[in-house]
Amino acid sequence: MARRTKPMASAEEQPSDLSPLLEAMRGAGNGDFSLRVEAVGPGLSSDLALAFNRLMEACAARAEGPPALVPSLDDRALESLRDALQHAAEGDFSVRLRPPETTLIGDVFRGFNDLLGLNERFACEIDRLSGVIGQDGCLAERASLGAVGGAWESSINALNELISDLVQPSSEVARVITAVAEGDLTQSMSLEINGRPLKGEYLRVGTTVNTMVDQLSRFADEVTRVAREVGSEGKLGGQAHVKGVAGIWQDLTDNVNFLAGNLTSQVRNIAHVTTAVAN
Repeated sequence: MARRTKPMASAEEQPSDLSPLLEAMRGAGNGDFSLRVEAVGPGLSSDLALAFNRLMEACAARAEGPPALVPSLDDRALESLRDALQHAAEGDFSVRLRPPETTLIGDVFRGFNDLLGLNERFACEIDRLSGVIGQDGCLAERASLGAVGGAWESSINALNELISDLVQPSSEVARVITAVAEGDLTQSMSLEINGRPLKGEYLRVGTTVNTMVDQLSRFADEVTRVAREVGSEGKLGGQAHVKGVAGIWQDLTDNVNFLAGNLTSQVRNIAHVTTAVAN
């Protein structure tokens, strides 16, 4: 920036000749730090001119940027923000910044604190749900951050949907097993969640549970039929037929049929002997 120099009166001149200094001071007040006052001769006027010039040089340097060795308020604020961001990146959401009363930096600090507060609450919600759902078995619990919007609301909704998707198959399995334990073999596990078909491991578990209940039901029906025909109706020779079974189910079916066969043979032998005696 070009410097403009105004001649300063000498010590012998009248005080009214300090007008160049006054004019330069007015220019500085308007933000013009390029003005300089020319000192003429020794004395008070020259000292004032030199002091004014040094002041303008400092003001001009400050206007161009703070000295490297003397950090400004903004520099210190940015350093604090940098350190706080580093803590947050390392997973420490408890750090907070002390915002100034006013200025843009204060608004930035307050926004940062709000953001870290939401992150901290979200992390605490996940920890809480891990305990109450995963450990305490309170399957009705869901996450909440209060009145939030945007990505925060979407994240909470997605987390709650994930919990529901995990909980509902478990609840269905528990419902069906409880029914079986109480002797109700008519129940089956739903293979849909909110209109969406189960997939992957959920579908495999659901299919397995339903197959188990179906095999139990068919086995119970066949045992009941054979017992009624042989024991109540006197239809000897009845056998149980449970399709598609293997392993222990086939063994149980074979055992029932063996028992029915033995009963049939014994009854027929008794009838044969009784008939022979009667004749």
